[in-house]
Amino acid sequence: MVTGAAGQRGKLEQDLRKGVLVLAVLSQLRAPQYGYSLRQALTEHGMPIEEGTLYPLLRRLEGQGLLASEWRIDDGPPRRYYTLSPAGATAYRDLTAAWSSMTSVVAALLHEES
Repeated sequence: MVTGAAGQRGKLEQDLRKGVLVLAVLSQLRAPQYGYSLRQALTEHGMPIEEGTLYPLLRRLEGQGLLASEWRIDDGPPRRYYTLSPAGATAYRDLTAAWSSMTSVVAALLHEES
């Protein structure tokens, strides 16, 4: 069990990260990807994600109608590829605009002199 200031800081960072995972995942699904390739892409961009977090998130987003998926058999085992649905593309645009607005506000707050 992690305790103290370091543990609390880790928990706060984890909470902050959870809030942006949906946008990060949607950003990488403008082109079809399967789970492992999506995990790699996110990790390469500095947003590592555990399988136990990614796959339930993908199922939830698909259940909400934001993703479409299909099974493909290329030169290997069958893989489920995910991509943005039309509703997902709209949500991605809306969340991107909201993110831009929020980051501007938070940046101003962080640089505000007391």
